Amino acid sequence: MYDISTRERTLALVAQGRSLNSVSKETGISRAAIRSWHTRLEPRRAGHECPRCQGRSGAPRNPAAYAYLLGFYLGDGCISAGRRGVYALRIVCDNAWPGIIDACEAAMREVHPLNRVCRVRKQGCVAVTSFSKHWTCLFPQHGPGKKHERRIVLEAWQWEIVDAHPWDFVRGLIHSDGCRVINWTTRVIAGERKRYEYPRYFFTNLSEDVVHLFTRSLDLVGVEWKKANVHNISVARKASVALMDVHVGPKY
Repeated sequence: MYDISTRERTLALVAQGRSLNSVSKETGISRAAIRSWHTRLEPRRAGHECPRCQGRSGAPRNPAAYAYLLGFYLGDGCISAGRRGVYALRIVCDNAWPGIIDACEAAMREVHPLNRVCRVRKQGCVAVTSFSKHWTCLFPQHGPGKKHERRIVLEAWQWEIVDAHPWDFVRGLIHSDGCRVINWTTRVIAGERKRYEYPRYFFTNLSEDVVHLFTRSLDLVGVEWKKANVHNISVARKASVALMDVHVGPKY
């Protein structure tokens, strides 16, 4: 009964984050029909979101948001298979940082706006979750077992995005497996012991591949870093910390 342009205009309203109920009331189209169009049209419409779908390459919608979400996924994300070829992308966020939970959800919506994002509350954390047939296309690093027990290698189209948006990628990694802390020391000056504080950033990940991706991006943006050990990276030099403060900042 409805032509393809009508269906796409309706789905565009859904992509704005509106509920099926409100879109149905505005357009006069049933919720069941809208949901059905979403399921059937998503693969064809997903050329922007899914570089490997349709047998062609292309950037995901909002590459900067994708770079951030990729960093988050490599730290605290996982993809699990559901029924009928649908996959669940879950990124676990600590309840202590509500701003980061919001940022993670916003990035997930930007990368795949046709899919609903929900929050599954658990003890001490929230799993930001979205279901789609295409999450494994967007995150081909998905595989069996833990990430640090298998190779994590980016595909060519992912390298292009990370190289174009290194700060977004770094911020995603820090928000998942990093932190900004205040170190301190004391010195005796003119017979009086004084306390000095200085900030620094840490990043920890059990995957050597992920650590390499992090340090490579730091090199791209001119941040000096040191490797405490194979799994831990420290950024302590004043100029580099200042750069990180501008583009990443403390968790919130």
